[in-house]
Amino acid sequence: MTTPSRWNGPFDPASADRGPASDSGPAPDRGPASDSGPASDRGLAALSGAARLPVSRVPVSGVPVSGVPVSGVPVSRRPDEASARTGAGKGQVKGRRGPADPVRALMHRHHDLCARAVDPLEIAAGLEAHGVTDRTAARFRHRDVFSLAEELYARVPRAEEPAPPAAPAPGRAPGVRMTLAALWLLPGALCAATASVALRVDAIRKDTTVGLALGAGGAVLTLIALWLCLRRGPLRVPGSGRGSRIAHALGAGWLLGYAAAGNWLLTGLLDGRRPYDAAPAAEAAVLLALAAAPAAWCARWFAFRARRRLAVSRGLEEFAAGVRPLFAGVVTAFLSALAALVLAARITVPGSPPAAAPLSTAEAAVVALCGLLFLARLLAVHGFRRAALGGIAVACAVQAVALATAAAARLPGAAPLGEPVARLTATQGVAAAPAAACGAAALVLLIHAFGVLCRASAHGGPGARTARAAHDIRTTRTAPDRAP
Repeated sequence: MTTPSRWNGPFDPASADRGPASDSGPAPDRGPASDSGPASDRGLAALSGAARLPVSRVPVSGVPVSGVPVSGVPVSRRPDEASARTGAGKGQVKGRRGPADPVRALMHRHHDLCARAVDPLEIAAGLEAHGVTDRTAARFRHRDVFSLAEELYARVPRAEEPAPPAAPAPGRAPGVRMTLAALWLLPGALCAATASVALRVDAIRKDTTVGLALGAGGAVLTLIALWLCLRRGPLRVPGSGRGSRIAHALGAGWLLGYAAAGNWLLTGLLDGRRPYDAAPAAEAAVLLALAAAPAAWCARWFAFRARRRLAVSRGLEEFAAGVRPLFAGVVTAFLSALAALVLAARITVPGSPPAAAPLSTAEAAVVALCGLLFLARLLAVHGFRRAALGGIAVACAVQAVALATAAAARLPGAAPLGEPVARLTATQGVAAAPAAACGAAALVLLIHAFGVLCRASAHGGPGARTARAAHDIRTTRTAPDRAP
């Protein structure tokens, strides 16, 4: 077996004296030959002819070209092996540094979201909640977040989920819808009947005992009906903890209690003790109970239309531009429904202002309270519980400060503390304080809701709600992975 030469080529100059050698072994012994003999001339002629071959015909791996046999020198196709023998390929062992697959880091970071998603839209909503924008998607070689979500949905395997529950019978859907509609109308019907009967019984019998008993029983039934409406249907807050429910219940309870007796208590603290008038409180209660039906309908319509818009949108800006008119229409529809409900409450409750009378300050305060509770509930339904609780807390704090300053003004030497509230009630009426408190809080929630409820992350399903909960704590900046 011949040892390959140092030259990375098929010919060895040292073999010119020996003559050519083939891959099958050394050439047979032909006897001695001198340098000037014919064999030497034939070897030099072969060597000079091979040297004049074009580059494209240089033999490789012992394949003879033009009948010239060559020695078998293994030619490697890998740069690192070739450089070990020939020195070629230096500088090619170390490849280009950089992210060969930049989406892989995003797959690992948001694996749970992508594995639980039922469609790419849910992944897009979750990424948008984590701060991923179209500009960020461009760094991952995608035109927008929706395109990036489609790749993540295609590459991440789906997590094993329990089988979905069996579909209800075809004939049950209309019955369920009718039951929910009746449930939304139940609080208003109970409260209107209770207020009308109790006030008329008091007017006939001249005795408040029977009317008070009827009013207490009707109030309990109305609260139970309201609780059922909040536990089912579009006004239900999914996944709320016990602390959140207690906080919302305390805030709503304070606002409802102030609507029932707050104005009477504030008037007594400022001007002295006065008899309690049940008609304004009954009208406020009827208006609040009747507002449950349009609130539920508006919340359901907005959620349905927003999800349909999410299914056909191809970008975050396109989705936001389509949802903003929907949200404005929902708020306008609810306020228009409240205007009609004010007229219904005046007709139902005895002792209320005439139907053709302009809106009073007390009624404006109740309308502002209805708007505040509706916006807070809409934010809580879509996952923004802290903002909803903050708006309710601000309104409660303003009302509590008004009562506290009015009570402190009765102390010796502390009369200046109650001057602002006294001047406000003297010029605008006793209901000006709750109207200002609820109206300002509702306006702040309206501005906040217009910004957050028009984002895709507010309508993305359970995965997006989980991502949004993490985003409320801290916003994670997403960046492409760097190769080590």
